[in-house]
Amino acid sequence: MTGPYAAVYWSLIACNIVTPQFLWFRKVRSNVAALFAIAMVVNVGMWLERFVIVVTSLHRDFMPSAWGMYYPTRWDWATLFGSIGLFLALIFLFIRFLPLISIFEMRTLVNEEERKAAE
Repeated sequence: MTGPYAAVYWSLIACNIVTPQFLWFRKVRSNVAALFAIAMVVNVGMWLERFVIVVTSLHRDFMPSAWGMYYPTRWDWATLFGSIGLFLALIFLFIRFLPLISIFEMRTLVNEEERKAAE
């Protein structure tokens, strides 16, 4: 809470605890843009939670000579952006090849087409 990663910790608290408290208001719950913004902030907060767990546990080792700050390298950034890119590619492929169409709606459309063809 007060160490070198205090800003990350308090950002985590703000994103995951303070921001969802806005959902107590009906106006916020009924506004799609506000819900999307809150969801994105909570998503960032969840990423910060994993960052705090991993980085602060590696920050202080058992030997004081191994203590040091974490600074991401280009490979760390490449892994982050590569995993985001892979997720987006897979979700776009899923949307492309398995579109979300209700079976009930398809049955209704088929029944309408059969009735039109019979007339």
